[in-house]
Amino acid sequence: MKYLKIGVTFIGVLLISNCNIKPKVALIPDSEVLHLNEYALTQVIIYDVFTPPVASRIYGYTALASYEACRFADPKYSSIISKLKGFSTLPIPEIGKKYNFTLAATKAFFTVARKVTFSVDSFKKYEDRIYNMYKDNLDDSTYLRSTKLGEEIGKVILKRAAVDNYPQTRSKPKYLGENSPAKWRPTPPDYMDGVEFCWGTMKQFAVDSSSQFAPPPPPSFSEDKNSDYVKQYTAVYNTNKNLTKEQIEIAKFWDDNPFVVVHNGHLMFVDKKITPGGHWIGITTIACKQTNADVVKTAEAYALTAVALYDAFICCWQVKYHYSYARPVTLINEKIDNGWLPLLQTPPFPEYTAGHSTISAASAAVLTHEFGENFAFKDTSDLHYIGMQRNFISFTKAAEETSISRFYGGIHFLNSSKMGAQQGNKIGNYIWNKLKTTN
Repeated sequence: MKYLKIGVTFIGVLLISNCNIKPKVALIPDSEVLHLNEYALTQVIIYDVFTPPVASRIYGYTALASYEACRFADPKYSSIISKLKGFSTLPIPEIGKKYNFTLAATKAFFTVARKVTFSVDSFKKYEDRIYNMYKDNLDDSTYLRSTKLGEEIGKVILKRAAVDNYPQTRSKPKYLGENSPAKWRPTPPDYMDGVEFCWGTMKQFAVDSSSQFAPPPPPSFSEDKNSDYVKQYTAVYNTNKNLTKEQIEIAKFWDDNPFVVVHNGHLMFVDKKITPGGHWIGITTIACKQTNADVVKTAEAYALTAVALYDAFICCWQVKYHYSYARPVTLINEKIDNGWLPLLQTPPFPEYTAGHSTISAASAAVLTHEFGENFAFKDTSDLHYIGMQRNFISFTKAAEETSISRFYGGIHFLNSSKMGAQQGNKIGNYIWNKLKTTN
């Protein structure tokens, strides 16, 4: 009887203890972890209101860190940063040791993300859930080994970020343009100073220089009504007065202005949404999910798209501030209609060339190489923010629509959109040919 009582007591204690044990969290599929990481980063980029060029830098360094940790899961993939400028040699896994490379990629990703964004506390809850999931499913040594590798890779990436001329240009003076014909001046309604006028001096990832694929000069100033110069702003004005419902939808779908100041009488508030780069990162997510891309191909797609975005912004911004070309609203207000405003709010930087056209064409070129020429998809990247979605038969067609959207929106001349798209396409193809990671 004595032994029976002890046995019953032990079982009772065991049952009570088991009631307090939390069930293990099942592992999320590897590719989905990378998608969730990107989504978490995009939310912080939106919250912190990073400008489009700066957002591309954030996407670039974080995606490279993730890929360089993840690629060891498949030996047919090679390093990307070994083909880029200014990166140190990365650590590699110990031979014969067990790793979870998706965990390593996540640790590398957030090691970088925490240093290149502001609202880092926003990551904590998400990171804790991800890391706890891996703790539930990995032995301690594998977990620690994987996170150590990811952190070390992230630190190497950050060393390059510290000398890419971004930190060095944060104390730059304001750029207010020039008060002369054809030159950019701050635009209505808020007349903000020019954004990131030093961006053309950033250290590129892959292209040889910011002027490697420079477009021809824009039309020179003229008051002749038959000149290309006058025709281009007249075309913007006439088109904007007669936009179709479809053209308005296209313009608004591709707006991607992360900081739109909305005026309502004496009230003023800011409407936040994804950047142009964030839109194409979203399209990358869609393509990876639609093809059931494995984790390393997913990491590669994000990394190559992000490199294209970053280098395309640098090349475009070099052109913008070299010519410092006036926006349509400035010329139309001065020459045709002083009360006119474009459909979209004009972003605060010079006009030539169109940034969204450039980075979209670059991204589309990379994604076309990655997933194919006739890749049909439904673009829901902006659905959460503006309640709109559109269908495309290819990445190229999506980029072409992006380009014309700036003309419909009244914020770019048609020539600037076309020249930007041509430049971006060259950049994207160059990057793919230089960085492709498999034979």
